[in-house]
Amino acid sequence: MARDPRFDILFTPLKIGSKTIRNRFYQVPHCNGAGTNHPGMNMAHRGIKAEGGWGAVNTEQCSIHPECDDTLRITARIWDQGDMRNLKAMVDHVHSHGSLAGCELFYGGPHAPGLESRTISRGPSQYASEFSTVPGCPGFTYNHAADIDELHRLQQQYVDAALRARDAGFDLVNVYGAHAYGPMQWLNPYYNRRTDEYGGSFANRSRFWIETLEKIRKAVGDDVALVTRCAVDTLYGPTGVELQEDGLRFIEAASPYLDLWDVNIGDIAEWGEDAGPSRFYQIGHENEWIKYIKKHTNKPVVGVGRYYDPEKMLQVVTSGIVDIIGAARPTIADPWLPRKIDEGRVDDIRTCIGCNVCISRWEMGGVPFICTQNPCAGEEYRRGWHPEKFEPAKSDKDVLIVGAGPAGGECARVLMERGYTVHLVDARDKIGGYVNDVATLPGLAEWSFHRDYRQTQIEKLLKKNKSCQLALGVKPLTADDVMNYGASRVVIATGAKWSTNGVNHITHSPIEGADASLPYVLTPEQVYEGKKAVGKRVLIVNYDAYYTAPSIAEKYARAGHEVTVVTVCGLGAYMDYTLEGANMQRLLHGLGITVIGEHGCSKIEKGRAQLFNIWGDGHKREFKGSGHLPRNKVNDTHQWVEFDSVILITGRVSQDSLYRELKARKGEWAKNGIDNVFVIGDAEAPRIIADATFDGHRLAREIEDADPQHQKPYKREQKVWGVPYNPGENPDLEWRV
Repeated sequence: MARDPRFDILFTPLKIGSKTIRNRFYQVPHCNGAGTNHPGMNMAHRGIKAEGGWGAVNTEQCSIHPECDDTLRITARIWDQGDMRNLKAMVDHVHSHGSLAGCELFYGGPHAPGLESRTISRGPSQYASEFSTVPGCPGFTYNHAADIDELHRLQQQYVDAALRARDAGFDLVNVYGAHAYGPMQWLNPYYNRRTDEYGGSFANRSRFWIETLEKIRKAVGDDVALVTRCAVDTLYGPTGVELQEDGLRFIEAASPYLDLWDVNIGDIAEWGEDAGPSRFYQIGHENEWIKYIKKHTNKPVVGVGRYYDPEKMLQVVTSGIVDIIGAARPTIADPWLPRKIDEGRVDDIRTCIGCNVCISRWEMGGVPFICTQNPCAGEEYRRGWHPEKFEPAKSDKDVLIVGAGPAGGECARVLMERGYTVHLVDARDKIGGYVNDVATLPGLAEWSFHRDYRQTQIEKLLKKNKSCQLALGVKPLTADDVMNYGASRVVIATGAKWSTNGVNHITHSPIEGADASLPYVLTPEQVYEGKKAVGKRVLIVNYDAYYTAPSIAEKYARAGHEVTVVTVCGLGAYMDYTLEGANMQRLLHGLGITVIGEHGCSKIEKGRAQLFNIWGDGHKREFKGSGHLPRNKVNDTHQWVEFDSVILITGRVSQDSLYRELKARKGEWAKNGIDNVFVIGDAEAPRIIADATFDGHRLAREIEDADPQHQKPYKREQKVWGVPYNPGENPDLEWRV
């Protein structure tokens, strides 16, 4: 199909200094966990975006000097020739698809803790980072106040890094000043307390940044297009950079030295105000600030706002808010988003759901990123997974999949893409499994995009292959049903449910009196079902670290209930990594929800629950012989809390009885024509949606491999590009198509 001509403007080339971007799609810099030590991963991940139509593809933040070492978080480096060599793999792959390659020059100040290099950064003044440079530890890292010599040395570090970027083949060099990094610390009075010519007035505070741009321009000339990434409002009010004060004044002052503005809002301590989770922020959420920029510069402007909808993209470009669509998370969810618009396949876009699980992996440090929607993200090189191309079926063996949730639905989709005959069966009346329930919680409606994408694709694939079937709303299959079904292969994807008796990770045992068959005790599934009456006073007993407890607390507080949450861990602790945490805590506080932290529940009776402080058993250890706990005191912190209804969010339990019965009857498989039975997703072990989706995808890709139930080792990289990790292994990119 041809693209809708209304979108033609999105495919119009645009000059950026001496370079030309072929369309209006720009992958802004974002981290992916590759750094420079995994050039194959970086090359393949960024390259697939260029193949998918993104006209410019940037690195993640590239540290310019060992003083800016962001370890334990993985970021790229452009310190030396070795880094240039490894980054060039990405540059060449991006260029091979006709796109511009950009390098973001990063100096973090104290926001980069130097845990590997053990160096100290420089800044306009001395201060401790308000960012958790070590997770959970804000204020952990300090910098050194630069004197004039050190200031000029830092500017030269930017110049040297820009020259290395140019020599590595990059088209765009971006001086990173958003998220409170680098030159923003000199502009921002929140950090800059100097009294010399680099502090005080706006002209003085902007001097470092402008001089740095001027020096880079003098060094590189027109060999590259010069960009700067700037937070035009740090959202700190008058103590920081405000749009209508320093923000727009800086746009005017720095424009003569630039070819492109890359603008956003926010800081680093709460950078979810920029990378806004869908729980709190919708598409285009930064436009109230960004819409002023073009009135103050004659240079092109790229802005972000989780743009996944071509209609919204069209609106912001034609209305003059931005010239170029910037995106990070939408490029991860669908690297081929521009290509699908161009080919008239808008309904095939794999829409970013805004869960920020991708970001969570970077925030926790040391691991590659993942994506809830796109299980191929980060797997392009090491597993050879192309998100739009699939290895053809290697046999005519058909597959029965029991369960159409995240794992089962994805497994069915990929098997159908490969050309297998698939029967997908589920007792629910729609695809999606428990995503259908989660998406009913406050703020999580866009998570239903995960279901919608798979439903759309499966419906299309059913029309292509008439032998495939989708059976929804059917009676749950028994082991006899499966045995008699006639499928060669069986995949059990029956999911998991929350414990009905309070089994949790602290005791691994039920809570006395916890029984979801009682009228006053509920599980999340019973909350979603809505059949049980819920009293005025709601007590949530929480042992889970993610979104379920705070979301259900919000649900009932908004409905007028008095809600108390007792939690052994930080309420919604993992949401700190997804950048939802700060606003979630503000929301819970604003709704008047009572949180009793570091407490567990030992007993439930009608109308009341017994709580205890998890640290109440004494700090000293002593040997007391068998049958006695080795702590020096009995926990005497127990107290009773009254409720009308209690909700158990304690632990999840795989619904694997069908799988286990089928495995127990393995001797009957052959006579029933069954080659193998697999279990995937939460039915194997409870996990987040992203990992359940990945598991279904992996099995579908590897179903003809040896022992497909269990993962095989993936391709690993050495630090020297082009050298195989194992003898005989090909280090080149190899698609499984």
